[in-house]
Formats: sequence, C-alpha cells, structure tokens
Amino acid sequence: MDGTALVYTNTQFTQLAAKTAHGLLRHGKRYQILAVMDSASAGQDSGIVMEGKANGIPIVENLEAYLNSGAQKPDYLIIGIASAGGKIDPVWVPTLRLAIEHGISLVNGMHHKLEDHPELAPLAQKHGVQLVDVRKAKPIEDLSFWSGEIFQVGCPILPVIGTDCAVGKRTTARFLEEALEKQGIHAPMIYTGQTGWLQGGKYGFIFDSTLNDFVSGELEAAIVRCWKEERPDLILVEGQAALRNLSGPCGSEMLVSGRADACILIHPAGRTYYKGWEWTGKMIPPIADEIDLVKAYGVPTIGVALNTKVVDQETAFAEQSRLETELDLPVALPIEDGVDRLLPPIHELIQSFTLPTS
Repeated sequence: MDGTALVYTNTQFTQLAAKTAHGLLRHGKRYQILAVMDSASAGQDSGIVMEGKANGIPIVENLEAYLNSGAQKPDYLIIGIASAGGKIDPVWVPTLRLAIEHGISLVNGMHHKLEDHPELAPLAQKHGVQLVDVRKAKPIEDLSFWSGEIFQVGCPILPVIGTDCAVGKRTTARFLEEALEKQGIHAPMIYTGQTGWLQGGKYGFIFDSTLNDFVSGELEAAIVRCWKEERPDLILVEGQAALRNLSGPCGSEMLVSGRADACILIHPAGRTYYKGWEWTGKMIPPIADEIDLVKAYGVPTIGVALNTKVVDQETAFAEQSRLETELDLPVALPIEDGVDRLLPPIHELIQSFTLPTS
C-alpha cells in the first residue's frame, strides 16, 4: 500500500470516462481510497452511485470541502478520469494546484504529463510533493523484444477482450481472478493499462505508453515473469480497445504474441456504434461475427460477458438468455450477477491444457 488517496472525477463519476475511478473503488492494493471528489454526485455513497451497492466511500463536492470537513488528509490525489487522447483538462488545474499547495502528491494516468506542466511542475517542486505520471514510457534499454519464451509457460493463458473499448475488460478479468481464487485456483491478471497499475497489479505493462516494436515483448515478459515467480494455474490478460475499434484497433497482440489458449469476449449491450465514433456510422459487429474473427486467429471463445451500462436489468437478463441460446456459450452479467457462469469452461481449459509447441 503506497498510502491514502482521494479520487478526482470533477463531474464525470457517472460516466464511462471515470472507469479509472470505478476500478480503484472495486479493487485496489496500492492506495486506500478515502473519498471521491465529484461535484455532480456529491453527498452520496460512491458504491451506490456506481453500481447500487454501498461501499462506505463518500463522494464530496471538492477538495476544499473535504479538507474543511476535518477528515484525514490524504497522501495522494488521483485523477480518476481516462479521457480520449489522455489530455489534462485546464478545468482540473485549480484543484490540482490546491492539492499541491496542501502538500498532497498527484497521481496521473493521462498521456499528458504533470511533470511537464508549466504551472504544476514548478509548484510541486516548491512544495516538495510527488508528481506520479503512470503513463511515463520506459527507457528503450529497459524494454523487452518478443523472444518466444512464452511457449515455455506451463499453464493456460486467457485474455479478456472486447468488441469495443470501455466495456469492462479489466473489471471482468478482476472478477474472474477473485472468483477463481475463492475456488483455490491461482489466476493472476496481467494488467495492460494504467488502472491496473494503480490498483496495485504485480505483473504487466502499460500498453499505450509502450513503443509499438516492444508491445509484444513487454506482454510476453510480464506473462513469463508471472509464470516463473508464481507457477499459477491460469494467467488472465487484460485486453485493450478491440480488434476493430476505429481509433485504436487492438487485441491481436494478446491473441498471437500472448499465446492465447482461449478468450473471454466482452460486449456492450445496447451500444450500436463504436464508443465516441457514432457519427461515422460504423457499427459494432454482432458477437457471433467477432467470435469468428477471434477464431481466425486460432483462438476459441469460451465465454461471453455483457456490459449493461446503458440497458435496464430486465433487458440485460433477456439479452443474456438470448445470447446463450444463440451462441451456445455461457454469458455472464458481471455487475448484476457475477462471473460464475464463466468458471466451468475455465476449469475445463485448465484441466485439458497441454504445453503447446512453438
């Protein structure tokens, strides 16, 4: 545990852009979260707002209100927003400045670096606080190139991928990790995004701050290190974006370079177009079509999970039932109903695993 923290979402806590905040509230080993700062949802329990289940972590209006309340001063303020393009919004700067002036270090998962900010960087130096830029690229000499050593990993590798971005790949993978651990199956998750690091993930890398030549190698290196150090029963891999996402087609690395033995596919129920690109008219393909595409990479889909953010509960369960019949696969609703439906095919994958040849 690095310390205590506030999570800042400005006014976006109920939006998909706050997925970093949501991830930290659902699972975290690096920071103890004291409160969420969001003026649009202030006065409520963050768990109730997020998914209808109280977690005891309050939402406060702003940093000034939190500090004036006499509550515990945090070690860190974490930017809990993951916006397209990863830019630091000028609207956030007064809050970030106030945190620094009160001796609170900042943690930033955006592409734009706080250490390069013309106002915040010198202010942090003056007040002796840390600016932690999570998406800071590794030096080239520290990067790994793909080697083929992944063929020596002696357990199944199961990526959790999606038909679009912001569908709950990391969340579903975490839920699977926790559910399998309860059954005595050790299945650590390889993180591939900034939130996974913020949650305290032990193995992984940040995909979109890694030079393209080394993405496959960094993925392989994380998986191999996990295998060598822990000898797990299964290794889960957090997917990124989607194979046909317009602004960042991604996923083939997990399937091919990551030596996927099977995959879990996440789909957003009720979302017709790729997130953020509705104006292009490009529709998310049917799940069956995406399963066929994944199969063309040589990887079977052994289960499906639905993101139900934009549909009501009745619609969610109806879609679950429809797809289970259509696909002849288990379909989970991770938020409403957990991931237990996905566990039997994962057990079967573990039991039938044989070490592949290169």
